[in-house]
Amino acid sequence: MINVLFSALPARWDVYGPALNEAFTEAELNVALSTDHPPETVDYIIFAPNGPVSDFTPYTGCKAVLGLWAGVETVVGNPTLTQPLARMVDVGLRDSMVEWVAGHVLRHHLGMDAHIVNPDRIWNPQAAPLARERRIGILGLGELGTACGNALAALNFDVAGWSRRPKTIAGIECFDGNAGLDAMLGRSDMIVLLLPQTAETENLLNADRLARLPRGAVVINPGRGPLIDDEALLAALDDGQVGHATLDVFRIEPLPPEHPYWDHPRVTVTPHIASTTRPDTSARVIAENIRRSEAGEALLHLVDRRAGY
Repeated sequence: MINVLFSALPARWDVYGPALNEAFTEAELNVALSTDHPPETVDYIIFAPNGPVSDFTPYTGCKAVLGLWAGVETVVGNPTLTQPLARMVDVGLRDSMVEWVAGHVLRHHLGMDAHIVNPDRIWNPQAAPLARERRIGILGLGELGTACGNALAALNFDVAGWSRRPKTIAGIECFDGNAGLDAMLGRSDMIVLLLPQTAETENLLNADRLARLPRGAVVINPGRGPLIDDEALLAALDDGQVGHATLDVFRIEPLPPEHPYWDHPRVTVTPHIASTTRPDTSARVIAENIRRSEAGEALLHLVDRRAGY
């Protein structure tokens, strides 16, 4: 029997419990899934950062911590976490991110806001340029960034991407390093932020880098709130250097009602909905990782503690 501890908000147990048990059965795993196994008996922890487990010290027999979230910035530096940590990468999370990003890129590309909110009934039959004339930049070419870049390239957008290390992706012009970042920003009519949150990426989009964007560029952030210097973005919006910002993630969530983003005419706020872990698809990823571990195979999506993701 494999003892698996589910550590997330209690409300998530009702939806994840059945999905996980079904996935374990499909994988032919003999699992006892519970929210209250004695720590010394636990073989694996299914983990969300907002769940009850924050001290991993008592889990002396735990073979791996299997994250429910794509982001690991709130746990990767935990000194009590000595077990291998896997982040969540699954098709449901990926596809929902692609759909959200593609939807908002198309919204800005087509100028849909002016038609949807048009109280003065202005008739302006000005067509948008073709997608191939619109330059999109993706900051971060991991699983999600690459998937979004491929989807936008399939719609004929002129897509470029930036990562810390060199990459080659068909249909996407790839940049890396500091010089590459400046070059990619300079050719991006819209910039999509899909980097992990680390010490190196916090405030990456600061006043200097916002100034490198073409005037009137659109900023789209479904990645992590701290990637953006908020004060610098607000100043760039007021100045017109940034034409609009569509933001799904923030330093403090829920976004406080008094935050200036809510009332700014050039900001769209969405409530952290771009990419959500889906119980049915994520349960299969977790089951596969437990199967791999029990068979002595390498875990999927292991976190590099030094890199922070």
